[in-house]
Amino acid sequence: MSTGTATAFKHILFDTSTYIAHITLNNPPYNVLTVPLMRETAEAIESLNGRGDIKAILLDSSQRTFSAGIGLEDSKADRVFSTLEAFNRVFEAIREISKPLIVVVNGPAIGAGSELVAFGDMVIATPKAKFAQPEVKLGVFPPFAAVMLPQLIGPKKTYELILTGEALSADEALALGFVNRVVSEDKLKETVDQVISKIGEFSAPVLEMTKRVISGSLGLPLDKAMRQSHNIYLIQLMDLEDVQEGLRAVLEKRKPVWKNR
Repeated sequence: MSTGTATAFKHILFDTSTYIAHITLNNPPYNVLTVPLMRETAEAIESLNGRGDIKAILLDSSQRTFSAGIGLEDSKADRVFSTLEAFNRVFEAIREISKPLIVVVNGPAIGAGSELVAFGDMVIATPKAKFAQPEVKLGVFPPFAAVMLPQLIGPKKTYELILTGEALSADEALALGFVNRVVSEDKLKETVDQVISKIGEFSAPVLEMTKRVISGSLGLPLDKAMRQSHNIYLIQLMDLEDVQEGLRAVLEKRKPVWKNR
């Protein structure tokens, strides 16, 4: 149900009253990623398609735990297909929307909760954050982390993290490049606001195309990645009104006024 600039969901908070779409996991006490919560998250992200006024997505938590991951009931054989389908829908929604995703972590992110953090383009954490893939202790493996983490933190550390189930501290995650910044809790809001403010200075479709090039080039041979980047630059980027406005603004020595199209 839509209520102005906010949409009422049961397990998340969703607000689009600014140029940042704000999604807050809100499933007390541990933000377990139930199928309904994941469906709501995907639906919220999917609703942003075509929204030129939205420049990025901010994902955080209302609880002390960012997310404890998938619940035991949803991990059972008779429900795991629906669970993976719901989680994959979130991943696909994030990938398809191409809007930059900023994730704020101020507590433990466990299992699928840590995988959800891995979807972020920028991750801002506090020392309270920790990241763990303990699935091996339950006799399974983390399907998304097994594919994504080698690209993010390297294969050796991925083996260690998944095969031992041990957690990474916020500082360890920072050193590995899994997290962009670690700030004290009292500086968290200020840091997030600074990042959001900086993103707000730029054109929404330019940000989307930039993310599409970066994410789309991962794992590709260099020549193919360059061709893909050039195609987006020449065919899609050059067709934007904001490109012409940016060039005019430089020549006229003023700040650009983006139309986000």
